[in-house]
Amino acid sequence: ERTGLIIPLGRAVLRQACRDAAHWRQKGHGPRVSVNLSPVQLRDPRLLAVLREALADSGLPAEALELELTETALVEDPSLVAERMHDLRALGATLALDDFGMGYSSLSHLLRFPIDVIKIDRHFISRMASDADANALVVTLVELGRRLGMGVVAEGVERPNVLEALAQLGCGEAQGFLLHAPV
Repeated sequence: ERTGLIIPLGRAVLRQACRDAAHWRQKGHGPRVSVNLSPVQLRDPRLLAVLREALADSGLPAEALELELTETALVEDPSLVAERMHDLRALGATLALDDFGMGYSSLSHLLRFPIDVIKIDRHFISRMASDADANALVVTLVELGRRLGMGVVAEGVERPNVLEALAQLGCGEAQGFLLHAPV
């Protein structure tokens, strides 16, 4: 990121992810593909054009693409970031707030920025079964997301009992080695 190489690397990753997801959809698999965006990419004036090109070239519908942002991306030039996020959402992409609960967490971000999904950090998920406070936070975050009309993804699910507890809470999605290795 400091060298600026994240811009061409991020473009290549976005194009490849869109091509792969479109290929999977042609084979009858319809997963949404998530691509992380760095704060530098989010401020790149060509980001929207790059996204439009990647979607057009791959044939992937925008609603099949989820763009993940960390909260650090939201604190640098928040007005520009909010504008860019609204533009990305207008294209049809889903916007997810990654690693929610860690770092610069602020509940005001959930109101200020157009966020569709919160992804609860693995730190809390992995401790749910053994730490009552972590469990209480997960319960609260799942309910918060639900009440705000946002999707909720639990990150780092590695044990069946945790997946079952999340399902009982109404957590709509999970990711982690229990389900599949990252691709």
